[in-house]
Amino acid sequence: MTHPQRELTGAVWRKSSHSGSGDQCVEVASLSGDLHAVRDSKDPGGPALVLTPAAWRTFLTSIRDA
Repeated sequence: MTHPQRELTGAVWRKSSHSGSGDQCVEVASLSGDLHAVRDSKDPGGPALVLTPAAWRTFLTSIRDA
């Protein structure tokens, strides 16, 4: 298994199309092994949340239902 921190260094981040204006933006990146990462766009060097495929599906369901 690859190390998520190493993958985050070269990750291709994209801003969520559902992010609000101003300071309410998140960015997502697809990683190997069907992992996904989420971070605050205001702090690109800060922490990122790495989600397993099951956690990613739960996350997407949660924000769609919000």
